[in-house]
Amino acid sequence: MSNNKIVVPEAKAALEQFKMEAASEVGVNLKQGYNGELTSRQAGSIGGQMVNNMNPVRTMRFERHNRISQGHKITVKYAFSLTV
Repeated sequence: MSNNKIVVPEAKAALEQFKMEAASEVGVNLKQGYNGELTSRQAGSIGGQMVNNMNPVRTMRFERHNRISQGHKITVKYAFSLTV
């Protein structure tokens, strides 16, 4: 049994359109209705693209000294998201 409840029924069509756009951006052929033939990877890529479009990730680059090898530097990429 699903606990998903539609809070704003008027938004259902917009969310479906958003999902179709995200699927086309990642190259997944999504059709209206049931898409049971999708792999987990394809479904996850659609959901991930939707999240990326809703909440873009900001990235910054930092350098820190490698504690193993003296005198060497490695670049570490930290990703964070800004929520308002």
